[in-house]
Amino acid sequence: MRAVVLHEFGPAENLRYETVPDPVPGPGQVRVSVRAAGVHQIETAMRQGLDIGPPLPALPAVFGGEVAGVVDAVGPDVDEGWIGTGVTTRHGMPGGYAELAVADVASLHRIPAGLGYEAAVTMVVTGTTAIGLLDIAELTPDDLVLVTSAAGGIGRLVVQYAHRLGATVVGAAGGPAKTVAVRELGADVAVDYNEADWTDTVRDALGGRGVTVVLDGVEGDKGRAAFGLLAEGGRYLSIGAASREEFRPDETELKARGVSFTDALDLLLRGQDASADEARALAAAADGSLVPAFQAFPLSRAAEAHTALKARATTGKVVLVPESR
Repeated sequence: MRAVVLHEFGPAENLRYETVPDPVPGPGQVRVSVRAAGVHQIETAMRQGLDIGPPLPALPAVFGGEVAGVVDAVGPDVDEGWIGTGVTTRHGMPGGYAELAVADVASLHRIPAGLGYEAAVTMVVTGTTAIGLLDIAELTPDDLVLVTSAAGGIGRLVVQYAHRLGATVVGAAGGPAKTVAVRELGADVAVDYNEADWTDTVRDALGGRGVTVVLDGVEGDKGRAAFGLLAEGGRYLSIGAASREEFRPDETELKARGVSFTDALDLLLRGQDASADEARALAAAADGSLVPAFQAFPLSRAAEAHTALKARATTGKVVLVPESR
């Protein structure tokens, strides 16, 4: 099979598209003919050899894990009825950047009717994370919500959810095209947070009112600016750190302003029932409650996908599509 292999940590060009042996499913496993594979921002850091949380893989390595495709083989003692079934999982092995992957049967979800492979792989991790974060946020129709990184995979789903709920939504993203996309998702106010005066634009649009909830997927300077827009008694939830620059308000400031801070992503990762939320996320995409967005790259151009993702030049979930699909 063809796969994208990293032999040495470093720039995106180190991701090499080459031929490797086909994986063989073991007991309790199936093999998936991959139709779409998800790419994560954190993988661009791991590719460089940065120790930012998850353990770095032994090299050579095939990155990724979340895949969607069709079962083409089963391991010993696995029901052959799985063959030909469209499935998705976050646990594809030896990695998702490949034409074939194996996975434990227990990790599989059947792809709901009408849901495409790219959409399914978008929801199995990114959508699941969004569902869990929204559970923590406990938004209400009375909230005035600010979402940063609103054109990203998670941000787009959060904007949609808050809009459908009836909350007032401010979406902040980088660049005119992303701002337009956020407005089309239903944001009442859409701003380009690359503009120096973006917080003034928000205040003007809201008539001077502060926001009640910030769902921040950027942190760094933009997170600090978003935090400054909170009204007294408001809530700031960190749902990611696309800037790779941490923002943490100090306790004195929190008390003085009567606002709260929650590292929602960390809280989620320590306590989420992932399998149940994966099913919820896939069902929400299938019934149209949430519409996943993705930007697809051919598997052979994984290096280009990494470069674009790191530069924050993508919209929605980045997905790799094998040319042999």
